[in-house]
Amino acid sequence: MKILLDQNVPRPLVRFLGVHQVTRASELGWSELKNGALLTAAERAGFDVLLSGDKTIQHEQNMAGRKIALVYMSDNHWPLVKDHVAAIVEALDGALPIMEWTPKLRQLVNP
Repeated sequence: MKILLDQNVPRPLVRFLGVHQVTRASELGWSELKNGALLTAAERAGFDVLLSGDKTIQHEQNMAGRKIALVYMSDNHWPLVKDHVAAIVEALDGALPIMEWTPKLRQLVNP
């Protein structure tokens, strides 16, 4: 699975995603792309999933008709994220058009 990591995803998380083809937006020169433009660029480049640490992305983007899945974290601070790596990997493995990993609830929510 091709996964694109948004700028706000903690760097240490990458080492836990080894079974996937993982690319950071900055590696492609996409550091300045905002959410909608980033989703479009990722979709055109053949990414399967965008992982974002922007919890507001769900309210800013219309995912209807998109081929790329979106998984977003409600928190992007590594001290919290590191305790929930397994749940994040599970969300990525089963990514649907839009999913949220919510560390405070410790569950996946499909809005």
